[in-house]
Amino acid sequence: MSKVSYYTAEGLKKLREELNQLKDVERPKASQAIAEARDKGDLSENAEYDAAKEAQGMLEMRISKLEEVLANARVIDESQLDTSKVLVHSNVKIKNKGNKAEMQYKLVAQSEADLKNGKISVDSPIGKGLLGKKVGDVAEIQVPNGTVQFEILEITRD
Repeated sequence: MSKVSYYTAEGLKKLREELNQLKDVERPKASQAIAEARDKGDLSENAEYDAAKEAQGMLEMRISKLEEVLANARVIDESQLDTSKVLVHSNVKIKNKGNKAEMQYKLVAQSEADLKNGKISVDSPIGKGLLGKKVGDVAEIQVPNGTVQFEILEITRD
């Protein structure tokens, strides 16, 4: 059984575009590469053919994975999000209790995570630690070099 994932409309659109690119552009390229390698002779000693077949296999795995993700994807209506606690697609402002640094993140699905743009996965240690917390709560999150305490300062939606 597959896990349901929640996406913004924009995130889901990007996944569909990637799938279409793989199916409509990359798949024919892979088939062409195999055909060209096959035309070069003996397949038992043809490294180019083996590499093309392997690349095709990896491509087909990626296509299959994306199809599965899209089949189990749900779009979240962000206007209906509860801002009393941290949920998927919440914007959360937190303060590191140790160094007093304040940060703002949006919790998103794994495939939409983009730390440079302040989007962290709900499956990440910080994301998991923040889920369900309310303003004023302190989340104790296990990170590679110990436990960090984050105070929830604000929860909003776009």
